[in-house]
Amino acid sequence: MTEAPAPRPAAGRGPGLERCHGSRLSVEDGALVLRARGRTRRVPVGDGGVARAVFVDAAPADAGRDEPGRPDAWGEVRLQDRDGTQVARIPLGDWLPEAPALPERAVQGEQLLERTGVAGLLKAAGVPLHVARDRNDPRAGSGKGGVSLGPGPAFPLWYWCVRGVAGTLWFSAFTVVVFSDTVPGRLVLLLALTALCGPVARLVLRAWTRLRAGRRRVTVLERVTPDPAPGSGATVRFLRDTEVRVQDRDLVLRDLGGQEYWFPRTGAHAVTRLVKVLDGTGRPVGAELRGPGEQVRAVFPWDLWFGGADGADGWSRLCGAPGLAVSERRLGGKRTWPKGPVLGTGLLPRTGRDARRMARFPGTAAGVSSTAVMAFGNLFSVIQGVRVADTAPGPAAVAVAAGALGLVLQAVPYAVHELRGRLVLDRTAAERTTNEEARR
Repeated sequence: MTEAPAPRPAAGRGPGLERCHGSRLSVEDGALVLRARGRTRRVPVGDGGVARAVFVDAAPADAGRDEPGRPDAWGEVRLQDRDGTQVARIPLGDWLPEAPALPERAVQGEQLLERTGVAGLLKAAGVPLHVARDRNDPRAGSGKGGVSLGPGPAFPLWYWCVRGVAGTLWFSAFTVVVFSDTVPGRLVLLLALTALCGPVARLVLRAWTRLRAGRRRVTVLERVTPDPAPGSGATVRFLRDTEVRVQDRDLVLRDLGGQEYWFPRTGAHAVTRLVKVLDGTGRPVGAELRGPGEQVRAVFPWDLWFGGADGADGWSRLCGAPGLAVSERRLGGKRTWPKGPVLGTGLLPRTGRDARRMARFPGTAAGVSSTAVMAFGNLFSVIQGVRVADTAPGPAAVAVAAGALGLVLQAVPYAVHELRGRLVLDRTAAERTTNEEARR
């Protein structure tokens, strides 16, 4: 009996790894069951529940095409009851492991349904699936209502609550301070302490992420790290962080930014084949990891992964992974490899700056703006503390100290990350070896 597919979430890193480990969508006892971040949601199938599914294979009108996309850009599956009312929806971009590494809509139609495992999931649940190529298709409905069967946010709820409450209080205090001629010391104190909450919460999130990672238990059957050829430009960071893990249920590719792409090893959407690709002369140029319908899910450039002295050992251990059928294929004529966008071609960034940006602790959707606002908030605390130093020396001292501490808590992790990258991690492995030999 074939195991019912359980889709794996889109790749994540930092706190987002929690989704990769624990978020699953499955079929159990006549219901679609979503488990994500400690919560379980059940959507019944059949009478009073999901009677049909419509895959809306169309991107939003404002979706970009040249950058890793938003989940909605990949389309969604709308689950409807017998009357056509939307009961739930499945955002497909949230259940495509390699989505963050691909341009929007790089995979579409039935191929996308197969890759995510949603087609097999609905088949196992006995839900008929229709395809709508236009969002205005009558079968698609309005797209409103129902619950979202996504893997949940990358950041935990407590972090958003802290940032939301502190941000609201800070903005309220900031508004009063800006438009008042006289500022009470207690208001400046509130302003400073709420501004400090942002950098403190981020550091706590870092510690929380590390602690949770240390508590996870996975069964690793094989671990393969890159063994690049001389002159490939592989850096210390690349060699330290990039790997392939063969686990009991998943095959995981990890990049140097800490992002992990989880592919199932069982079920209708499992990765099942490893193909060694040779050029016209018989020289290996790479390997392909393939899933259903012979779709290429990830590639391993040969010089980066297996071109070194011990590369043959890594290749043989990867080939020995249970459940992987190994074969070869030869490129004909002047064909290039790989064909089209695919995970694995950008694992080694072109510059150290790109590598440090990839490896930086993940931020919210606001990105740099969030950091800039936090820095401004703490700097503003220092300014206001100095402003009320004569009338409220106690609160003023605390405000200045809190503002300065907030700036330090943001600057130090950034400085350490940049310096360590520039001096050690983002140098080529050959350069570091040469320096170590010179010191001896």
